Amino acid sequence: MAAGITYKNSGVDIDAGNESVRRIKRHVQSTFNKSVLTGLGTFGALYDLGEIIKKYKNPVLVQSIDGVGTKLMIARAMDRYTTVGIDIVAHSCNDILCQGAKPITFLDYIATERLKPEYIEDILKGIAEGCRDAGMPVIGGETAEMPGVYMPGEYDLVGSVTGIVEKDKIIIGDKIKKGDILIGIASSGLHTNGYSLARRVLFFHKGYTVKTYINELGMTIGEELLKPHRNYSRVIHSLIDGSTVEIKGIAHITGGGFIDNIPRILPDNCTAVIKKGSWEVLPIFNIIQGEGNVPEEESFRTFNMGIGLVIVVSENNPEDSLNHIRNSGFKAWEIGVIEEEKKGVRIV
Repeated sequence: MAAGITYKNSGVDIDAGNESVRRIKRHVQSTFNKSVLTGLGTFGALYDLGEIIKKYKNPVLVQSIDGVGTKLMIARAMDRYTTVGIDIVAHSCNDILCQGAKPITFLDYIATERLKPEYIEDILKGIAEGCRDAGMPVIGGETAEMPGVYMPGEYDLVGSVTGIVEKDKIIIGDKIKKGDILIGIASSGLHTNGYSLARRVLFFHKGYTVKTYINELGMTIGEELLKPHRNYSRVIHSLIDGSTVEIKGIAHITGGGFIDNIPRILPDNCTAVIKKGSWEVLPIFNIIQGEGNVPEEESFRTFNMGIGLVIVVSENNPEDSLNHIRNSGFKAWEIGVIEEEKKGVRIV
């Protein structure tokens, strides 16, 4: 008699899913704090807000969800999966930081053609590391095995963060005006955006591989492209909480680069005038632009060009902000000024 059709021979291995959960349990639990009321395996995650909201008069939740994009293809080619876990946490925290929020909980979603528990564990190691650094727990997640939706070896990674901010301290850019100063904080590299263009130039046009060593980088292409996304939450909140500096606007320089992200925080009558040469453009961006003959405007609209976060402060004393950021271990520069024109960005 022929063997019956099972879920496993249809492409979904429940045992592999259970093994993945067993492997990640200790990594996830390493992020827990006393507000986490449930462990792994419950249908919903419970998080006690009692102690947190005591610190706020009018708390507002801020939420965001995002993915790592085609950087996952570099991780797969390098067979290294931990750093993309760090990436998704940092990217998510930086997004809610733009409205002044502190992260309090994180959820992850990993989907793949076929579960490999060792890969899932590596990803969660990175997520746990990122969450411990951010001071928030991974309170839940999902792994999905979907043959037919994903090609063999493919997977996707998504993260969802919840943060909290005092209502009268929400940062939305409405106070930005002519004369305000833009401060740029250094990125580590591409972060999590622009990889489709980078791969097209480096791998398809130039014929490099992830193992190609580039002297200007001091490492291989793969090592450069897997550098983790920086999380700016701690340094910016320490600036907000520990000084008299008013941050009027925060822009996370992700997909869309300078051109599309900075206007998201500007009033309709303000233009950000960015001064080329006022910061260190990392070698990887010059390599991609030069080797691919990528137009400059395209670079500024695709990549962060060495600036992962832009904050807008008053023209009165930008040095206080710069010194605080630099003393916290980040490179930072005064990269531009606000002019009274139609909303947009001008590179000069």
